[in-house]
Amino acid sequence: MALILTNFLKAIEALERSLKANEDASHLALSSEIIESIRAGVIQNFEVCYEQAWKMMKRWIENHIGSNYVDGVTRRELFRVAAENRLITDVELWMGFHSSRNETSHTYDQATANEVFSDAKPFLAEVKSLFDTIQSRND
Repeated sequence: MALILTNFLKAIEALERSLKANEDASHLALSSEIIESIRAGVIQNFEVCYEQAWKMMKRWIENHIGSNYVDGVTRRELFRVAAENRLITDVELWMGFHSSRNETSHTYDQATANEVFSDAKPFLAEVKSLFDTIQSRND
């Protein structure tokens, strides 16, 4: 059964738009409050996109490999199975994204925000690749 990818794609597009807005804002003389708000939007979109990504990995594995491979497993194990099935290429990179996502839900200070923000751009490239892979193998 094919997975519905609409919400996953919308989350990716929202992250991409917020990163573009941040890039555009860096060329303008905007107040620090506005820049901080744009960055907060990037972080929020990163969170949503990350959640969509790992859940989509899990659904794809359940549908194509079997639910016994992902029921009750750790995130590291999920990423390992995803890598074995060529959905992602780097388990440790995805564990880093997972760590960043966890940081946003447990602590929120400027240093944490800066760390998560710095992960958003490389995450976008990885999540787009994941989407393309799932879309091409979505039967």
